Amino acid sequence: MSEPSGSPGPGAQGPPHPAHEPRILVTIATYNEAGNLAPLIAEIHKFLPRADVLVIDDNSPDGTWQIAEELGATDPRVKLLKRPQKLGLGTATLAGMNYAMAHGYDLLQNMDADFSHPPRYLPGILAGMSKNDVMIGSRYVQGGGTENWPLPRRIISRAVNTMVRFLFRMPVKDASGAYRCFRVSMLRTVPLDRVRSRGYSFQQEVLFRCYKSGARIGEFPIIFENRRAGASKVNRKEAIRSISMLLFIGLRNFFGLERK
Repeated sequence: MSEPSGSPGPGAQGPPHPAHEPRILVTIATYNEAGNLAPLIAEIHKFLPRADVLVIDDNSPDGTWQIAEELGATDPRVKLLKRPQKLGLGTATLAGMNYAMAHGYDLLQNMDADFSHPPRYLPGILAGMSKNDVMIGSRYVQGGGTENWPLPRRIISRAVNTMVRFLFRMPVKDASGAYRCFRVSMLRTVPLDRVRSRGYSFQQEVLFRCYKSGARIGEFPIIFENRRAGASKVNRKEAIRSISMLLFIGLRNFFGLERK
């Protein structure tokens, strides 16, 4: 794992950061997202000009990490955490959380790299952090939805969220999306070392660990859009593994075997 890069240079820099404003870190886990990364970071900074962006790349063969490195050479807001191989979304998200805690950020905003999480919703999600510890960019509250999703994917997503609400006893409508903001001080109280999931079930489990630790959770409506470039990483084997993990943890919780 390489050290995060991104040093001051002659290029664009964010406005000075007022002492009273929270320090925000946006984390993006990437694997073969060369076609999306630069425009996505530019759009993030359009809405959050003072935020730092940490790209967590699993040694993408298409050179995504090189694009992040080049951006960071001229813009100190862009950081790169390059990992030696494909290690999975869950471990990448955990790496981002650990980075935010180690570097003194106040808020951690996580999002996908493929524009399925439009940056235009960032101000609304962050506004909800005034009274919550976790804010979810939610497809399933009033005003939210999905765009150009095939029917089987919509059915599976709804079914998984219904199962999670029942077994995990969490009062949230969208427990599976990765478009989330976390209060970093709250993350310090969560036993992240107990998170078992490493694939797509990570999103539900880490939210459950936050909820069990007393986090206040809110939801902000978003329209989830299909990726603009590149190929989806979803595959049947990982989907089955993730659902099995959710059933295992959910049933443990249902029968009172999951502690804080």
